[in-house]
Amino acid sequence: MSVFSSHPTIEKWVNEQLGYLKPDGVHVCDGSEHENQKLLDELLAGGTIEKLNDELRPGSYLARSDPRDVARVEKQTYICSRNPVDAGPTNNWEDPVKMKTKLKDELFTGAMQGRTAYVMPFCMGPLGSPLAKYGVQITDSPYVVANMRIMTRMGSDEVLPHIEDNSGWVRCLHSVGAPLAPGQEDVPWPCNETKYIVHFPEERSIMSYGSGYGGNALLGKKCLALRIASSIAREEGWLAEHMLILGVTPPGGEKKYVAAAFPSACGKTNLAMLEATVPGWKIETVGDDIAWMRFGEDGRLYAINPEAGFFGVAPGTSMKTNANAMRTMEENTLFTNVAKTDEGDVWWEGIGEAPQHLTDWRGNDWVPGEGNAAHPNSRFTTPISQCPVADKQWEDPEGVPISAILFGGRRSSTVPLVHQAFDWEHGTYMGASMSSEQTAAAEGTVGKLRFDPFAMLPFCGYNMADYFGHWLSMPRRSPDPEKLPKIFFVNWFRRNEKGGFLWPGFGQNLRVIKWVLEQTEEATKSSVETPIGLMPAPGALDISGLNVTEQDLEELFRVDRHAYLEEFKNVREYFSSFDRLPNEMMEQVDRLESRLK
Repeated sequence: MSVFSSHPTIEKWVNEQLGYLKPDGVHVCDGSEHENQKLLDELLAGGTIEKLNDELRPGSYLARSDPRDVARVEKQTYICSRNPVDAGPTNNWEDPVKMKTKLKDELFTGAMQGRTAYVMPFCMGPLGSPLAKYGVQITDSPYVVANMRIMTRMGSDEVLPHIEDNSGWVRCLHSVGAPLAPGQEDVPWPCNETKYIVHFPEERSIMSYGSGYGGNALLGKKCLALRIASSIAREEGWLAEHMLILGVTPPGGEKKYVAAAFPSACGKTNLAMLEATVPGWKIETVGDDIAWMRFGEDGRLYAINPEAGFFGVAPGTSMKTNANAMRTMEENTLFTNVAKTDEGDVWWEGIGEAPQHLTDWRGNDWVPGEGNAAHPNSRFTTPISQCPVADKQWEDPEGVPISAILFGGRRSSTVPLVHQAFDWEHGTYMGASMSSEQTAAAEGTVGKLRFDPFAMLPFCGYNMADYFGHWLSMPRRSPDPEKLPKIFFVNWFRRNEKGGFLWPGFGQNLRVIKWVLEQTEEATKSSVETPIGLMPAPGALDISGLNVTEQDLEELFRVDRHAYLEEFKNVREYFSSFDRLPNEMMEQVDRLESRLK
């Protein structure tokens, strides 16, 4: 392939894969608009997507997946490190030699017969950024190509000049696992009952089989940007995190950047595109899902968003909960598994009142009362460049300086609205012990704590205990530890005795961020020390104009010593599942217990 003439290592790898995949044709993607439209036309002709009403949703399309292929397949997601201990207790592991043999011989050989193999050079992060990473993905899904064009910087013309042939570019192989015999008719959404999402961290390679959906198939997203990147980050001394990045500017003041990690159902995307409710304040978005952070020459942590688009969950998104996300997806958006209105627009639960008739995510007629019209994990893929509050620095190749890091969870009691870590080690403990209460919709006991350290439980590409240790190493790696971001824990979900939320949430969360940023400047003036961390001093949290009583405020910040001591028992039990746990983590529990007794 002449396109790879200056990249013989890439050319050799591509040819080796094509040799056993046996596609009918090969197309090296250039990322152009002409190419994109051609692929969309092919997807339209094959019934994979439908064109939405151009007057209501210009340049946008709707895809419906096979009902067997609607979400991540965590049970079939593997970290195949050479040593099983390096994968740790939170990841599935298989011997990498055995796994590769199984995948190649039993599944991938001949997997692309009757299909075209698309070869996509892509970049995660701004092109040319010292923080960017590069990959080459082979796929037999034009739907995946269309999504990757939105979510990454993709195409041979732009990306290949930035890839050094012998550098650590990531090898990404994907097939829907549905070869076509001569004359066999295709289906709108090809996939396979057998699914594998496999990562080989030492080789920096990914193999994905059987699914065409989301993070299973868009290998630049969770697979590269978190699982493989977290392993690379440990080797190279930086952080690859499941975090949003937010720019916050006070009236007449200096903009500061905040990164935040939350488990699912804790308001992460809504916070990323927050609408300011405090007069004069401005909120801007750098990213809603992933942050790569490394030290700058001045000793501060600088972060980039490695993605170029939003791949958001549609249900629950509305003008009330996330107006900026709604504005971002007004055009040039690829929707998957949402419902369609008779007028040719999209609809999902939580967007507003349901019409009297819809076409549901399976393509069937739907009327109110017939269950979900949109799948609960239905998605929108849309460019960040369309976001009305996209930060001007969102593509800065050097990244943006992070002043504060937030962790959080959904907790109806015990955990206060906000508290600050005493130091970086205590902040690492906060991230390591992150948890949310299970709901009736989740498997397990309602109300039981489900731990999701750093919101990275499904995404850490190596032993989670070593990951804690990597975080603990940051002060030693920093040119100036005093410039490390301050760390906080937030909880928007504390309830009163009647079950109502004590805090209004959504846009009012800016008031908490306002105090957080004040803490990065004058920590002693607006905070008081408690046994679990620093909290706002009386009057330090701006609640002007809110329907929050002094009694509510007192409950929002009440430290229930008995409840915390009981919780630490759960934390100790959880930490004991890691055989390589850094001593500092249990020492943090000891210190917190001693302060509370």
